[in-house]
Amino acid sequence: MGKKKIEPLTGEELLTKVKELGSMTKEDKAKECGYYTVTKKGVERVNMMKFLNALIDAEGIELDGKQSKNGRGGRSASYRITVQSNGNLLIGSAYTKQMDLRPGDEFEIALGRKHIHLKQVDAVDE
Repeated sequence: MGKKKIEPLTGEELLTKVKELGSMTKEDKAKECGYYTVTKKGVERVNMMKFLNALIDAEGIELDGKQSKNGRGGRSASYRITVQSNGNLLIGSAYTKQMDLRPGDEFEIALGRKHIHLKQVDAVDE
């Protein structure tokens, strides 16, 4: 019996893992995220094209200019995030696009016992 095949990371999990890996080479990051195969002779081969395409999809970048309603062509928001190794929470672009947020938009943070609320600060609060 060989090694169990690990599914490559995608979406927010992929983006989070790549950030956690910091200064590793892109080949090592691809391998750590599951984008490699092992040949019959036991040689590991990194699949950079699949890795880079998964990163593009995870970022929500549309290269074709087509909006696909079914099949491949983007991902849906999972409405879940994971605390990163540095203690940060990353809210992905899928959510900020959905809310039509722009760079510089401000939020108030309210901490509860087991929750965090973000309340958008109105630009016209005068």
